[in-house]
Formats: sequence, structure tokens, C-alpha cells
Amino acid sequence: MSPAPAQLILAPMEGLADHEMREVLTALGGYDWGICQFVRVSGSVLPRRTFARVCPELLQGSRTRAGTPIRVQLMGSDPDCLADNAGRLVGMAPAGVDLNFGCPAPTVNRHRGGAALLEEPELLHRIAAAVRRQVPATLPFTAKMRLGLKDTSRALECAQALEAGGVDALIVHGRTKVDGYRPPARWSWIARVREAVQVPVVANGEVWTPADYAAIRAESGCTHVMLGRGAVADPLLARRIKGQAGGGWDDLGPALSMYWDLVCRRVLPVHAPGRLKQWLGLLRRNYAEAESLYQQMRTLRQVAEVDRLLLASGIPVSHQERQAA
Repeated sequence: MSPAPAQLILAPMEGLADHEMREVLTALGGYDWGICQFVRVSGSVLPRRTFARVCPELLQGSRTRAGTPIRVQLMGSDPDCLADNAGRLVGMAPAGVDLNFGCPAPTVNRHRGGAALLEEPELLHRIAAAVRRQVPATLPFTAKMRLGLKDTSRALECAQALEAGGVDALIVHGRTKVDGYRPPARWSWIARVREAVQVPVVANGEVWTPADYAAIRAESGCTHVMLGRGAVADPLLARRIKGQAGGGWDDLGPALSMYWDLVCRRVLPVHAPGRLKQWLGLLRRNYAEAESLYQQMRTLRQVAEVDRLLLASGIPVSHQERQAA
């Protein structure tokens, strides 16, 4: 049997890779699938509208408008409650179900969510097993984890617990919770996890360039790679990795226009400029033009002011109506 072709996956980045950003990045191309931001599960079965709010792709075949499948990520610590919510979610025909054991945010961890559970491999197993019973074998079921809470001492145990619980694949971010997002990512530890389990492992962490992509694959031994902040900082990264026409800043004009349009339609006007500034703040890493635009936009607070600046910069503005999120 020939090996599975390498896949590029768009990471679930809370507060960064929202629905609007997923639409833009997948329209630019290069992604095989992605995962939305987490749906927090705590104490009750959520209504369908909650899942659809976090992952609007569920209302369009669980795909972005470009056709990229988007899986839904659940986060919580109660196996039964997570299973019940997974059952509700499965009824909405998601492209797949993912479990979050990687979020390092203190507010999440204080409520026993995300990476906080990496000290409890037996609980990880119970969660995975409970959710697996609700997710049919035909639907992809994955878990995203870090290497541990404070250290890597239980990384292999956690990965094996999730495998035994029935996940089809593991996505491993090569940092602990305490590491946050500080470089470097520990790609060699992703390799150790890969060697400790039989299910496929997707490598994640500190991939900003095609050279980083080649390096993480070589060091981790993983075929598949998930792109996170590097994908937002260079929206053409996935295309570059796949050897497609890369392009430069001029190719991002339509993407910036599309993003601004989507944001203005879904976000309150008072918050919309901040969302565009956040993206430009990351784009500055790779594009001098983004630095210039960011500096001009820093003090702007009104949508109309941003419209005028974008138009003066040669970036079309197409939104007509704005509605609250």
C-alpha cells in the first residue's frame, strides 16, 4: 500500500483563525482540511446554533466557500457531557470531530480545559472513549494535544491514552502548556510521540516558512503538518509549501478586501478595525507593505476611516451592509 499523500491542515487558533480568516486563507489555497476554534462544553447539551456560531461552515456542508472541509473542535473535561454534545454535533454532519487538549490560555486552564488535562491521562482516555461512542467510524475523530502541562514527562502516556480511547489521529503541538508560544517547538518530542503510537500523528508548531516545513517533517518523521500562526503571517505559505505559484503583496490585496468585507458584515463596527489591525500586525513579519499599512491604521477607530485608507492603498472595499455578530 502506498503511503498517504502529505496533508496541510489549518490550525484552530482561538481569537485568530475565526470563520472570516478561514474563508480567506482557504480561498488562497493549499489546505486539505482545517479545524475551527473550540466549542466550550460545560454542563449541558449545547443548541445547534452554538455549534453553527463557532463553525458557520456547518451550514454549508461543513466546508468553506472554497470547498475546504472544516472539522469542529470540542473542549471540556466531563466525558459524558462531551459525548452528549458530540452526539448533537454529529447530527449536524461535521467534516470531523476534534478534541482540544492543547489550549494554554489561563482562563481555559483554570476551568480544567485544554492543556490543563495533560496531567490526567486516564481522564483523556475516558473522554476519548466516551466521544468515540458517539462518533461513527466513518467520521474523522482526532485530538490535538501539547507535550504536557509543565514538562514532557507524561506526553507519551497521554498520547497512548487518547489512542486507546479511539482517536483516528493525533495532532501534536511541540510545546508544553508552560512553553506557551515561545520558540523553539520541540519537534524531536513529536517524533517520540509518533513512535509511541500506531495512529497517524500530525506535527504542529513553529512552521513559518517552506524551510521550516521541510525541517519539521524531517525531525518529527510526520507526513502531515498543521500550520498555525505562520499561516496567518503569510497567507501564501500553504501554496509555497505545495510548490504552487506563491506571489507577493499584490496577491494579498483581494484577500485583505475579502477579509475586511466579511468582518464588517459580521462584527460590530466598534470592533472591526481591531480585527484588521491584528492581521496586519502578523503580516508585518513577512511584508514591508503590511508594516506601512499597519502604521497608518494604528490610530484609526472608525470603519469609514479604514475604508478610505484601504482605497487609497489600492485595496478595494466592497462591503455594503454591516450587521452585529
